[in-house]
Amino acid sequence: MFYQSMNQMIDYIESHLLEKIDYQVLARFFGVNVYTMERVFSLFCNMTVTEYIRFRRLSMACYDFLNGKEKVIDIAIKYGYENPISFSRAFQKFHGLKPSEVKKGNGNFKNFSKLHFKENVKIKSPMEYQIRLLPEMKLYGLGKKVTDSSISREAPVFYSYMKRNYQVYQYGMVVYEKRFSSDNYEYWVLTDQKRNDLIEYIIPKSKWLVFRLSSLRSKDIQALSKDFYYSFLPSSKFNLRSIPELEVYYDDYMEFLIPIED
Repeated sequence: MFYQSMNQMIDYIESHLLEKIDYQVLARFFGVNVYTMERVFSLFCNMTVTEYIRFRRLSMACYDFLNGKEKVIDIAIKYGYENPISFSRAFQKFHGLKPSEVKKGNGNFKNFSKLHFKENVKIKSPMEYQIRLLPEMKLYGLGKKVTDSSISREAPVFYSYMKRNYQVYQYGMVVYEKRFSSDNYEYWVLTDQKRNDLIEYIIPKSKWLVFRLSSLRSKDIQALSKDFYYSFLPSSKFNLRSIPELEVYYDDYMEFLIPIED
């Protein structure tokens, strides 16, 4: 059902590439809010919905240059750009060529194909969870910029650094500075004890999904996170809140907390 919804969403995008795409409509294919739709899409596709739409439009624009006599300004407007300068910049960044070079038939052209999802059936054990309402929390700590490819390596090192140098190790937190970009977020380590040498971070009152893991190993924590986003969330109807997710560390287990809407 999830993969069918993904394909329906892609079909909708394809049929509206020349129009302003309503993200509320995209979210309705899954029965969730826009934030949750964007988060799931970025995790499954390793790109944002906005990036996918832009890549497809720039791919089609190249075909227009190759097969027609339209001016740059006409194609820019056709694909939703306000002016030919911003369009040309985006086009050159994607293709490595200026529109004028394509019109002359010079260079190697890029095509970003339409996505299609096929279900990879894999039976997983049920994930046990709690729903917990927590008051506003004031936490104190430091963060480090990471990416999808580096977090598995850098987070444990940074955690050890904070534990060794600041005696801070109770909470871990992933903060998406620019939502749904795999290369622009931070991993924080924090405490609930007020510290003047650390940065205060306020987590608003929220309802949370809570998953318990009988391990403190980084690879097990990352596996739990992946199971949540790739398996649990797509098959549920929970809507995520746009606040950081938390890891709470105890002596011999940890809890993975995901903020959800009421």
